Amino acid sequence: MVPESYYTALSAVLFVIGVVGVVTRRNPLVIFMSIELMLNAANLALVAFGHRFGSPDGQALVFFVMAVAAAEVAVGLAIIVAIFRVRRRLSVDDLSLMRW
Repeated sequence: MVPESYYTALSAVLFVIGVVGVVTRRNPLVIFMSIELMLNAANLALVAFGHRFGSPDGQALVFFVMAVAAAEVAVGLAIIVAIFRVRRRLSVDDLSLMRW
C-alpha cells in the first residue's frame, strides 16, 4: 500500500514541472502541454486527498476538471493550428504582437 503523501509529493513535482514549462518555453504547444500537466497534477492531488479523507468528492471533481480540460484541448489546439496556418511558425513572442 502506497501512502497518500507519496501521491501528494508526486502531484507537487508534476505541478512544478508544469509551471517551469509554462514560464521558460516560448512554443505554444509546449506551454499547452505544461498546462495540461498542471491540471493532471491537480487531479492527482484531488484523488489523493479524497482517498485520505474517505470522500468521493475529489473523484467527482476530477471528472469536471477533465471535462474542462477536454474542451480546452479542443479549442486551444484549433487556435494554435489556425495561427500556424496563417503565420507558418509558432512563437509566443510573435503572438503577443497580435494584441490591440
